[in-house]
Amino acid sequence: MNHDTTATSRGVILFGHGARDPEWAGPMQRIRQRMLEQAGDQQVELAFLEFMHPTLDLAVDALVARGVTRITIVPVFLAQGGHLKRDLPVLIDAARQRHPACEFRLGTAVGEAPRVIDAIAEYALIALD
Repeated sequence: MNHDTTATSRGVILFGHGARDPEWAGPMQRIRQRMLEQAGDQQVELAFLEFMHPTLDLAVDALVARGVTRITIVPVFLAQGGHLKRDLPVLIDAARQRHPACEFRLGTAVGEAPRVIDAIAEYALIALD
């Protein structure tokens, strides 16, 4: 068991839209697994806006129950669209009200990150061959 409270007090939630097809979550599950392989002492949860479980509320509650006091929410979306501009702030505000001692941080959509854009461009160029 890890007794380093600095590492265990931080957690990440990979937040996705969700879909009716359970296979849709496969890439997010693989991202989570890769994160755990690279930093096994991290707390990493998945959460979905709709159709899939757990919801953001449940993922937040699970991390807080394990002693996490700082949660970073990483939207696994290509762009900062309506769900991230309107729906997600409301969900995070509700989480802050339920867990006032917890610090919440929100990342931008993964598709906005320069390294992700570079990786997608590289993939698309390889697809030309």
